[in-house]
Amino acid sequence: MDMSWPVAILLIAVLLVAGFLIAVVVVGLFDARKIRAAADQADDLRRLVRRFEQLAETTLDAQQRTAADLAELRARTASIEQILRTVE
Repeated sequence: MDMSWPVAILLIAVLLVAGFLIAVVVVGLFDARKIRAAADQADDLRRLVRRFEQLAETTLDAQQRTAADLAELRARTASIEQILRTVE
């Protein structure tokens, strides 16, 4: 098979362009995968923050109920102490 220089140069140029295009596609796919992974990580972080906020609200509600119960117990204890003092 006898090839002339212009045909050989054209063939090399076509191969180089094809290789460059394949490299661009591969890099694009890797970048898209990296962006998707970052988006998934951001979504996971948002879900974690949302869960933490719900937990914080639940804990705050429980603390407020406990504080109210403790205040009621203190009031009852004070009234019982007052009754006991009047009995003495």
